[in-house]
Amino acid sequence: MKAESPGPNVGKLVPKVRQTAYYLYVIYFLLTGALIVSLIIAGMPVFDSICTAFATTSTGGFGVRNDSISSYAPQVQYVIAAFLFLSGFNYNFYFYFKSGHWKDAFKIEEVRLYAGIFIFILLVIAGALIFISGMDTESAFRHSFFQVGSIMTTAGFSSADFDMWPAICRELLILLMFIGGCAGSTCGGIKVSRLLLYIKMIKREVSGLCHPKSVSVIKMDGKKVDGAILKSAMVFLSAYAVIFVVSILLISLDGFDFTTDFTAVASALGNIGPGFSGVGPTKNFTAFSDFSKYVLMFDMLAGRLELFPMLVLLTPATWKRR
Repeated sequence: MKAESPGPNVGKLVPKVRQTAYYLYVIYFLLTGALIVSLIIAGMPVFDSICTAFATTSTGGFGVRNDSISSYAPQVQYVIAAFLFLSGFNYNFYFYFKSGHWKDAFKIEEVRLYAGIFIFILLVIAGALIFISGMDTESAFRHSFFQVGSIMTTAGFSSADFDMWPAICRELLILLMFIGGCAGSTCGGIKVSRLLLYIKMIKREVSGLCHPKSVSVIKMDGKKVDGAILKSAMVFLSAYAVIFVVSILLISLDGFDFTTDFTAVASALGNIGPGFSGVGPTKNFTAFSDFSKYVLMFDMLAGRLELFPMLVLLTPATWKRR
């Protein structure tokens, strides 16, 4: 259970695992139910609404149509984008709301960083689409909102061919592939909570160099972060980097361009779906060899299980009976 936890666990919903699971299910099905109703009201067919709702709140991203979400009405895309954003939150956020502590919900550092990154990149991409691509303001905002939500939450839906967007837009979306959503959500990626810890650790090291005699403690949401959690976060990043680099080297044997290989592995490890260039939103992974597909399959499983369960499975010491 610890190995498969989606991100560092600084706080719990409730003390008991059974209660935590109960609240997670309640939150998940309430979000899904609300999304189904919202999509039907927005004009999406009932069957499509049900399938899309489950693919959205789970951030699975499987669309009913071949063109994903691009052929649906703008209001449908806005609804899905909004729920993608909500699905990327730490579920502690919703538990605080349910408990009546809504002020505490907005004090969660991870949630604030997640929302800040989301909004900032949304606005930058929208601006680039308006001023570089000449897209009208509404379309630029809608597609930016949708794709930032889809990529950051690792759902992988597409409302447009973002592979044709300006370079800055593509690069920011690639960055979001690595960040992912909040810990405790269904999102893939490194997780915002780990990113927050890395920022705090860098800040502590810089402060230590400037003030050698100072003693600095890393805290998250007012609680001291245990050294074991910091170590685990660093080991996770190291393992992520090693698997990422090795996977790129292995699939590069197929002879595709670097962008295709890089984003294919980033997409697989982050459980996103589409990448760029040869694996963009209008293309797929068919052209890869069977060997490369096995590598990417491993990446998808490893990314979904937070790396270590798959690494343990491949460790010979675990194959022996005790």
